[in-house]
Amino acid sequence: MNPWLVVLIVLGAVVLVILVCSIKIVRQSTAVVVERLGKFHRLLNTGIHFIVPFFDRSVGGPISLKERVADFAPQPVITKDNVTMQIDTVVYYQVTDAKLFTYGVENPIRAIENLTATTLRNLVGELELDGTLTSRDTVNSKMRMILDEATDPWGIKINRVELKNILPPKDIQQAMEKQMRAERERRESILRAEGEKRSNILVAEGEKEATILRAEAKKAAVIAEAEATASAIKMINDANPNAAYLTLKGYEALKIMADGKATKIIVPSEIQNVSGLLAGLKGVLEADKKD
Repeated sequence: MNPWLVVLIVLGAVVLVILVCSIKIVRQSTAVVVERLGKFHRLLNTGIHFIVPFFDRSVGGPISLKERVADFAPQPVITKDNVTMQIDTVVYYQVTDAKLFTYGVENPIRAIENLTATTLRNLVGELELDGTLTSRDTVNSKMRMILDEATDPWGIKINRVELKNILPPKDIQQAMEKQMRAERERRESILRAEGEKRSNILVAEGEKEATILRAEAKKAAVIAEAEATASAIKMINDANPNAAYLTLKGYEALKIMADGKATKIIVPSEIQNVSGLLAGLKGVLEADKKD
């Protein structure tokens, strides 16, 4: 084989390798930091790029620019009232500057974890146990602001910080459960008492309305009876009854009285004369027959 041909083949292969090494393709949502002779040269964003082989090299591979989630292990935290709790946090962050992320801090994730732990201890140390359990949103927002400001020099943006779990000691948990149970029983007793009170009020109002209705009905009946009696008396007066009729009515009243259980009956003087009464009755009967 011709030696020049071998040389040409070798040179072609070397050129091909150099061309391949000079082409750099950067994927979507990633960035590549390029150094030239050990110094920062440029930042490669999404697309195809050409670099100088043997002089330019990428540092640490592609850097993801997507939002990431870091779930940190529980940290022991002491509250203002000296209660030690275990709190684990979840941090949502995103790389906004690949250069600062590469050169800003060694092991950025570890740095964020330590910063999160110290910030959490500072914030919770100013709160009591009850305040810590009821102020998650406040603690989350304060931690996000502090971490976001602290990680700016690292090219990292903190989007959200969440307290995932807050675990008080077991004796505190048991005391809280007893307190919650007592509070539920108290609310149940209050609701039951209010229900009974309302029921009694409704029953009393019903009895009141029933009494008023009975009284009104009795009043109406008495008025109707009185009106009927007055009407009857008026009709009798308009008819101008004679003495015999009045005597007959007195006798009927005497008969009714005699049917009772009374042992003494006082007879009016107007009807003591039985013969006069009979004569009056006879006159009334004859007048009825003529009619």
